Amino acid sequence: MNSRPEEDVADTMGTAAMDKANSAPGQPESRPGHDPYGTPPYGQPGPWAPAPPVQRPQPTPPTGTHVPPVSPTPPGGTQVPQAGPPPQHGTPAGGAPRYDPWAAPAGHAAPPPSDPAAGGPEEPGGRRGGGRLIAGAAAIALVAGLIGGGVGSYLERHGTFSDVRLPQTVTEGAPAPEGSIAGIAQTVLPGVVTLHVSGSGEAGSGTGFVLDDEGHILTNAHVVRPAGQGGVIEVTFGSGDSARAEVVGQDTGYDLAVVKVDGVSGLSPLTLGDSDAVRVGDPVVAIGAPFELAGTVTSGIISATERPITAGGAEADGSDISYVNALQTDAPINPGNSGGPLVDINGRVIGVNSAIRTADGGGGLDPGQAGSVGLGFAIPVNQAKDVAEQLINTGRATYPVIGVTLDTGYLGDGARVGSSGGGPAVVPGGPADDAGMADGDVITAVNGERVRSSDELIVRIRSHRPGDRLELTVERSGDELELTVTLGESSGD
Repeated sequence: MNSRPEEDVADTMGTAAMDKANSAPGQPESRPGHDPYGTPPYGQPGPWAPAPPVQRPQPTPPTGTHVPPVSPTPPGGTQVPQAGPPPQHGTPAGGAPRYDPWAAPAGHAAPPPSDPAAGGPEEPGGRRGGGRLIAGAAAIALVAGLIGGGVGSYLERHGTFSDVRLPQTVTEGAPAPEGSIAGIAQTVLPGVVTLHVSGSGEAGSGTGFVLDDEGHILTNAHVVRPAGQGGVIEVTFGSGDSARAEVVGQDTGYDLAVVKVDGVSGLSPLTLGDSDAVRVGDPVVAIGAPFELAGTVTSGIISATERPITAGGAEADGSDISYVNALQTDAPINPGNSGGPLVDINGRVIGVNSAIRTADGGGGLDPGQAGSVGLGFAIPVNQAKDVAEQLINTGRATYPVIGVTLDTGYLGDGARVGSSGGGPAVVPGGPADDAGMADGDVITAVNGERVRSSDELIVRIRSHRPGDRLELTVERSGDELELTVTLGESSGD
C-alpha cells in the first residue's frame, strides 16, 4: 500500500464526494483515490478496536497542526445537496459496498475536531486545565494509597485476613481488696526473706521474716543449723537484694533462731498477732520459699490448735528435738517454707511454719524434708515472740520446767516420773518436789487437758512461761491426785 501525506488523503476524500454528487444517472461511480483498506480519518476506531486507537500508516502531523475539515462545497461556492449518506471508502463502481475495516459504523458520525477558538479543549500540548487535572489525580492517588496502606496494616495486625485474634477483657490495675489473699500477699511479701545457709559440709535454704528496722530476722533453728561455727548465711529480700547475716541466738527446743543483717535500709517488719485468739477454721496464708521458689503464697485454714508435736531427732543425743504446742493448718507447707510466717486475714503473723507430717508411711513429723500432705504445723507467735525477745536481748532462751525426770520407756497412758540413768526422779527443791510429787507418779493431765506420753507433757509445759502455775492430775497407787506446780526456769542452748 502506498502512503501519502495527510493533506492528500483529505483532498481525495472531498473530490470523491463531489464526483458522486455531480455524476449523471447511469454514469459509473468514481473510485476513491486510495486503497479500500486504507487508514481511516485520524482518531476513528476500526471495527475490531473500540479500545486504543490503531497506529496510522501515514505520518502523524506534528502536535498542534490543525487539519481542516472536509468541505462538500465545490469551487464556486454553491452548496451541493446530498442525496444520501456519503459513499463509504472502498465502494465499487457498481454500487455494492465493499467492506472497509476503517469506516465508521453506521449511525455513528465522526466527532467534530476541537476548536480552541470556541473555548473547547485544546490538543495535547495546549490543553486547558491539563496540569490541574494531573495534579488532582496524583493527589487522589496519594490519599487512596495512604488509606489503603493504613487499612491493610490494621487488617494484618488484627488478623482479619490471617491469624485469629480472640476477644479479651482488659482489667484496670487496682489495689487488691482488703482481706483477700492478694491483699494479704501485697502486705506481707515485702517483709519475707529467703535464707541460703552453708557450712560444716552442709547446705540448705529456708525462710524468715523481718522483726524490726534494726535488721533482726526470725526463722527456725533447723534452718540455720548448717552454718554451725563459721558458716555463711545469705539473706535475699523480696526486692532481690542480698546481704550477709549473723546468728544472734537460737534454741533447738523451740526450733527458733534470730539472725541479723547490718547496713540494710528500707526493711518492712511484719506485724505480730495474737495466737491465743486463733480459732479452728480461721483462714490463714503461708508464705515462704518451698524448694527455693521464693515468694510462694499458699492458703488454708486453722485445722487445730494446741497440737502437741515433736520434730527432729536426727542427732543421736536428741539435741535437735523440738517440742511445740503447735497450730495445725492445711495450707500447703513444703521444704523451704520452714521459718516463714503463717498470717491471718489481716496480714498479722500468728505462727512460724516449722514442721509437716510426712507421707513416708512412718507417720513421723519432719522439719521440712518431705512434700506437703495438708498437715502443716506452726509455732504459735506468742511463744515465738517470747523466745525471739530473749534471743535478741541475751543471746539465749529459757524454758519452763517442773524438775522431774521422765521414764521414756513407759508404754502406758500418760507420763511416768522415773529415772533409769541413776539420777533423781524428782529434783530436790524443784517445783515438783515442792508440790509433793513422788517417783513413780503418772501425770495424766495438765490444766484438765489429757496427756498421753512424755513428749506430750513436755510440749504442754513448754507452751507456758516460767512462773506460771499449773494444775497437774497425777495417778499414784490407783488414786488420782491434783497437784499445783509453779514452773521453774532452765537455760536453753
